[in-house]
Amino acid sequence: MKRYLILVLISFQSLLAQVQFEAKVSKTTLGLNERLRIDFVMNMDGDNFNQPSFEGFRIIAGPSQQVSQSWINGKSSFEKIYSYYLLPNQKGNIIIRQATIEYNGQIYKTSPIKITVTNAVQEARNPDDVPQVSADDNLYLVADISKTNPYINEPITVVYKLYFSYNIGITNWRELDKPKYNDFWSQNIDIKQLVGEEGMFKGEKYRFVVLRKTVLYPQKSGKLVIEPLSLDIDVQLPTNRRDMFGRVVVANDNKRVSAGAKTISVKALPETGKPADFSGAVGKFDFKVTPSKTNLKNGESLDLLVTVTGSGNMKLFNLPKPVVPNSLEMYDPVHTEKVNTTLSGMSGKIADSYTIIPQFKGNYPIKPMQFSYFDLGSGKYKTITSPEIMINVLDGPSANDQVANATPGVQKNVISGSEQFKYIKLKSSLVSMKEEDFFGSKSFYSLLFLPFLILPLIVLFKKKKEALDSDVFGNRIKMNNRLAKKYLSEAKKQINNKEAFYVSLEKAMHNFLKAKLHIETSDMSKSNIQQLLASKNANAQTIIDFINLTENCELARYALTSSSTIQKDFDKAVEIISDLEKQIT
Repeated sequence: MKRYLILVLISFQSLLAQVQFEAKVSKTTLGLNERLRIDFVMNMDGDNFNQPSFEGFRIIAGPSQQVSQSWINGKSSFEKIYSYYLLPNQKGNIIIRQATIEYNGQIYKTSPIKITVTNAVQEARNPDDVPQVSADDNLYLVADISKTNPYINEPITVVYKLYFSYNIGITNWRELDKPKYNDFWSQNIDIKQLVGEEGMFKGEKYRFVVLRKTVLYPQKSGKLVIEPLSLDIDVQLPTNRRDMFGRVVVANDNKRVSAGAKTISVKALPETGKPADFSGAVGKFDFKVTPSKTNLKNGESLDLLVTVTGSGNMKLFNLPKPVVPNSLEMYDPVHTEKVNTTLSGMSGKIADSYTIIPQFKGNYPIKPMQFSYFDLGSGKYKTITSPEIMINVLDGPSANDQVANATPGVQKNVISGSEQFKYIKLKSSLVSMKEEDFFGSKSFYSLLFLPFLILPLIVLFKKKKEALDSDVFGNRIKMNNRLAKKYLSEAKKQINNKEAFYVSLEKAMHNFLKAKLHIETSDMSKSNIQQLLASKNANAQTIIDFINLTENCELARYALTSSSTIQKDFDKAVEIISDLEKQIT
């Protein structure tokens, strides 16, 4: 028995030993400017692969998946590889943590790997391959702030611009550190499309792209810090070499830029002249209180609309609440906002709508209401007072009658002599008690012939469905590439004209999206496209590739792009459109 147990244990151990999952790196020591390849290799067809976080590195390519299977001397071998290319973000010792994968219900993990990152390595280059200019002196990220000493709740704008000289090209950019707006109310203004412009910077002509627009409302006084925006940018630098067509050969490089931290000195609102009912409104406003009607009958209701229109911190203060007599029952308001945010701040209308129901007849005043705000133009507080509103209830019980007829613990309905027969119905609707015989009736013959009428419709529907199914499933794969090339035909015609090519390419991508999602150009914001494609079950990586390619079209127009790069972008567009055509449901 003991012998058999040992054999079982040995067999089980050998079975476990057959499953291998490990991480392999191209090197364990590298310079800050060198790339690292890491492969996660498994000798079985596992599922649910989870990559490590790669802290201290930036993924520049991957994951790419390779599967190979071979037969050697009658024995089969299998290998599945997930590959990444990484670029370090910092010097020192960095640990690449465990990756996991599942096979036959069991989780397998790789061992952590220690990588040592040293100073940037000086690479030996051909003198002709050395870039003529440096990205350091030709690339700048600037944060333009509209005002550095605002009042509390006064709008200021931060516009992030990427300036680059005519000597270099921009191919791509990624956010490393997003700005944080502590102690600010903030709202980003969506930029639907990157547009290259010309402007002066440091006394010279530069090209620039507006990357981000944000409106800020400071919420407290004192010195407030806007943390920097940092970008990782792929650039192209001209060399002394030329290709066979005489065009300058470019060298690809990487540059990190930051807009730097900005300090805002926020002034507190003055205490002198501050109204007691001031709720924080800052800007320029108009205030109105409007009833839907002032003369009511018993049982009717009215809507009282309290409205503020103008420009300022529209979403950051409360509207005053009306005070009504006890004989008027007032319900909680319905709040509505129609506010637009531009570089000048918020503007529009906010309103509270109150439903009021009178209990007794009579005349009831709604007291005047006051709305106070701080006017930025004059630097003073202003108060707008609404007029008194008189509500006239024309009929119904009076408050005095209700008190006179009230009995402790009992509620009575008082009916006048003229209304004592009010609830007696004078018109009757009679139905015959004799039931109609079903056999031979209209319902009988309708049910009898209904199947014969429906049968031709069923046959037609079935034939139509078969034709549609045949068309969809038989030609779908062929149609994918065909549809992609249809939209990209104009871009292909301009493949030797860089600027015209990227204009056509961007237009083709947008036209494809409009056709598939049935949207207009005005709806093509980055966030909206992501949301719509995700709702149509598009792959997350394909969505990212689509957005990156469309965003880079504008920058590529100004880049020193080679013919191979243009062809690569065209092939990438064909692949993305083809993938989306398969994925979108």
